[in-house]
Amino acid sequence: MNIYFACSITGGREFERIYQALTAALLRDGHDVPTAQLAESNVLSLEAVVEPHEVYERDVHWIRRASALIAEVSVPSHGVGYEIGFALNAGKPVLCLFQHGRKISKMISGNPHPQLQVKAYQDSAHAIELMREFLAELK
Repeated sequence: MNIYFACSITGGREFERIYQALTAALLRDGHDVPTAQLAESNVLSLEAVVEPHEVYERDVHWIRRASALIAEVSVPSHGVGYEIGFALNAGKPVLCLFQHGRKISKMISGNPHPQLQVKAYQDSAHAIELMREFLAELK
């Protein structure tokens, strides 16, 4: 399955290890994840050379091609919020994962869209379990 993984880049990298665990699990499970490099520690330097309009065109293209979008939303990010809204508007199923106890945007937690699931996780293993359950429901 083609999965668009969304995570904070410029908003903060506090959950980078979780991003890496999620993308690694997706890749191990045989999914195509065009955004897997966004979980890597060097993402700021990689993205610094890409023009904003190129990021927009690239990411919109990837969302349109994706079967689903999975976002880690523990750290607020304008870009991730936009990607979530874009994906839902395009009819894509979306899973938003966040660390239990963190406050997330009420625009996400209060959204009743039938294609949106918002789940709290305890640790990376739990996040991976929730992600796999979400993907199993799509098959």
